[in-house]
Amino acid sequence: MAGRTVRAVHGPSLTDQVPAVYAFCREHLFRDDTERIIAALWPEGGPPAGTKLVELGCGPGFYARRLAARFRDLTVIGLDRSMAQLAQAEARLVTAPLPNCRYDLGDATALPYLDDSIDAVVAARLLANVERPERVIAEVHRVLRPGGRCFVAEPRSRLRAAVPIALMRIAAQLAGSASRGAGRGSGGRGAEGRHERHRAAVLDGPAYAAVVGSQPWRRASHWVDGPYQYALLEKAEGR
Repeated sequence: MAGRTVRAVHGPSLTDQVPAVYAFCREHLFRDDTERIIAALWPEGGPPAGTKLVELGCGPGFYARRLAARFRDLTVIGLDRSMAQLAQAEARLVTAPLPNCRYDLGDATALPYLDDSIDAVVAARLLANVERPERVIAEVHRVLRPGGRCFVAEPRSRLRAAVPIALMRIAAQLAGSASRGAGRGSGGRGAEGRHERHRAAVLDGPAYAAVVGSQPWRRASHWVDGPYQYALLEKAEGR
């Protein structure tokens, strides 16, 4: 089956308006799950040569860069629907080039990849921020090769999920005030943008289990570690 057509990207969102603020949160405030990702996806210690991994909703490309730097035989693709976030990711590759890492513009609910074409997927802090998280999981299942694995990480704490939204909203409001003061106002449109969530969203335990288990995985495990919840999903052979 051919790759799906990527839907139009909506905006502007807070991550589009103040991309550097979200990048700061991703790189300095959020938990770093790099070692958990490696242990879950490749319990033998690392990916086989030629493995292709996609980081969904990659933002500034935190995990994409870390994994590409750790494993030079791994091909890493970061995908995000925000051009502003991808600009942050690309800028980081300019200062520290990684020939095995690239970024694609696209929608996690309509992935621009062929069926059975990806070996591993990472989805961190994504499911609670899309309208149809089960659609993301369905697309992950479609593009994974038989035996491929997906690592999912989501915050459980509404307070922790609210921190980046609050920081971005403040920064956007300050930027909007400065712009209006310079005579470049937007006519009073809200700083958070038409498509931005007004409150932090988290998936509670049963909802999380239902979403990550919504496809016919060979194995699907989910667990809690402090304020975060995780899942490891493995596609059945021959599907």
